[in-house]
This record gives sequence, C-alpha cells and structure tokens, in this order.
Amino acid sequence: MDKIQINGGKRLRGEVTISGAKNAALPLIASSILVNGKSRFTNVPKLMDIASIQMLLEDLGASCNFENNTLTVDGSGINKIEAEYELVRKMRASILVLGPLVARFGHAKVSMPGGCAIGARPVNMHLSGLEALGAEISMDHGYIEAKADQLIGNEIYFDIPTVTGTENLMMAAVLAKGSSVLRNAAREPEIVCLANALIQMGAKISGAGTAIISIEGVEKLHPAQINVIPDRIEAGTFMVAAAATRGDVLIKGCIPDHIGGIINKLKATGATLDIGENQIRVQGGDIIKSIDIKTQPYPGFPTDMQAQFMAMMTIAKGNSMIHEAIFENRFIHANELLRMGADISISNGNYAMVRGIDRLQAAPVMASDLRASASLVIAGLIAQGTTVISRVYHMDRGYEGIEKKFSSLGADIQRIQ
Repeated sequence: MDKIQINGGKRLRGEVTISGAKNAALPLIASSILVNGKSRFTNVPKLMDIASIQMLLEDLGASCNFENNTLTVDGSGINKIEAEYELVRKMRASILVLGPLVARFGHAKVSMPGGCAIGARPVNMHLSGLEALGAEISMDHGYIEAKADQLIGNEIYFDIPTVTGTENLMMAAVLAKGSSVLRNAAREPEIVCLANALIQMGAKISGAGTAIISIEGVEKLHPAQINVIPDRIEAGTFMVAAAATRGDVLIKGCIPDHIGGIINKLKATGATLDIGENQIRVQGGDIIKSIDIKTQPYPGFPTDMQAQFMAMMTIAKGNSMIHEAIFENRFIHANELLRMGADISISNGNYAMVRGIDRLQAAPVMASDLRASASLVIAGLIAQGTTVISRVYHMDRGYEGIEKKFSSLGADIQRIQ
C-alpha cells in the first residue's frame, strides 16, 4: 500500500494549477443517466472517486471513455436500475444515481453508500424529497428502493442545507411533471455548476446558488458538453500550505469568488494575498497569527478546509478555537497531529483548542479521511524531520497528483511503497 514521505522545513515557491472539482464532477457524471445519448465532461480530475462512479455507470449499462481529463458517457445503453453494494460502498456520492435513475426509468435500487468516516450523514432528506415527488420508498437488506410511474412536481423543504440532497432532488425534479421548489437548498458553487449543466441539457431551473431553487419539469433532456469548475478545496489546500510554510505560491486556474471564506481567514493569519481574475498569489508572513474558525454551509467557512487550517494553527502565535459545526467525528486528524507534538485539546466532540508551538516534529501518521490526509501533508511540510503518511488512498479520492504538485513547488515529497 502506498505511503507519502515528506522531509519538512522547505518553503513552497512557484506556480500550481488547480484541477477540476471532484465534488462538481461526481453529480455531473451522475446526471448523464438522465440523457439518452452521449454526454461529454471536460476538466474531469483523475481520481479514485471518478473511477468509482465510472465503474458504477458502466455496471448500469452506460458506455464510458475517459481520456485527457475528458469523460464521455453514453447513457443510451443503461439497462439496469440497481447500484450494487460492491460498487457503492467506497463512495458516499454514489447516492447521486438514485434521483436520476428513478426520474428516467421509474425505478431505482441503490445500496446505502459508504465513504469517509466523518459522521453519519444520513440520506433521510433525499428519501423524503423523493417521496414528496411521488416516489414509493422502501429499504431492505441495506438497499434503498424507489418506484414511481411518473414523478410529480412538489415543494420540498430541507431541514438543513444538504449538498448531495439538493443535487439528487434537482436531478429528479427536472423530469417530473409540473413545478418543483426546493427550499433551504444548498448554495455551493457545485450546485450552480450542476444546474447550469442541466440547463444546457434542456432543463428549466432558476435560483441555483440561492436558498430557493425552482424547477419546471420537461419531458426529456438532450446531450451536452459540460466543463467541470475548478476545485475550490484543492485551491484552499495549496493556499494554506503556502502560508503555513511561509512560502510564495501562485495558484492558477481557481475562482476566487468561490473561496471568500478561505481568503478572509488566511488574510487574518497574516498572509498576503494578491487576487486576480482566476488566480491567487499567497505569500506567508514571518509570524502566523492564530484565528478562530467555525465551519458553516456555503458561503461560510467550509468544513472541508477545517483540517488543513488546524494543521497551520499548530504553529501559530497564540491559541485558536476551531468549532466543527457541520459533521460529528471530524477531528480524528487531531490525534495524528498530537503525535507530531501539537498541543490540541478536544471538548464536547466538536470544539478543538489549538495552542501554537514553535515547530512540529516529524512522525509516522495515518490518514483517516480525505481532508485529514491533506492536513497531514501540510503538517509534514512544516515539521522538522521525515514524516511518513499511511493510508493515502483517502487522499487519492480527492487530490489529483498532489505529491507531484507539491514537489513542483520545492517540497521534498514522494510516494513510496
């Protein structure tokens, strides 16, 4: 099994280009189920999660071709409505095939999904939303089954904003008869990206990016070519790494409007940011100032950046209070940072007090989830000595060639067996 080895203490310098967003690509690829024809997606990152959903679609009968970061999916051959456990268990986003399958074929059977161990993340809002659209839902032996001769438009209210729930029900509603309104919908850029793609395919959607999304159902969609937006979390990860190593890095191919919360917090740490139309230059300050963080739904500070900032706060001047308000069980990486000498205490399960020290010490550590792996890479970059990170398959789910990109910035980092 692969590991990542880092000899820390080097300042990052140079340029790095951000890949397409995993969290945008996955629902886009799932939307190809709605189309009887070839959908083409460009700027798709080469990741384990992308390979997983491609295998899932191929098992359903779709024909897929992935070449040069372009994925072509022909959904005309889909002849199966069951997403099996062996294909779904590795990735929570597999639930995104539920809405499109029942919308197009009137029947879907999807195994309960797996993914990162960062909390329960129940799918009850997906299911209640499909029921509101007229689907009959049953659960048996770990599978969700949804049936509907014809989905009927309706108003759906989310108790809390849910990204995959909003995406799933938006895809279901585009082929429903009549009008649907999603209230308290998620507002992430990935939602807007999916809505724009569906509109290109012939859907009638308004309000994406706000808390109220209106959808007028259509009889069918047509193929389109869709470009995946840049990965805002990858951009944020490199921004934090640049500041934490007191480096100077130009991050290209990003959308600054998508990462306002990250930009504001980095500025508060003392980093200097020069923001362009599709790039950001980050220069770390000699002194890293401690900041407090509370994760919130978009456009607030993203939960997917909490672990990376925690790694940076371990060497900040002063104390930092981090409140994880989105997911339970998302401080597992703190135990690994403690192994590197960090001073962190957890209270009530979702509060972490980080007391800054002069420098981390290298140690063997283990990644517990996707973003935890990124935090350990940052910790390894700023630590004294050689850090070895195991279970990096988590990182391969969401970062395209991350060790190569850091190496191009001057980091002493390599993948080892």
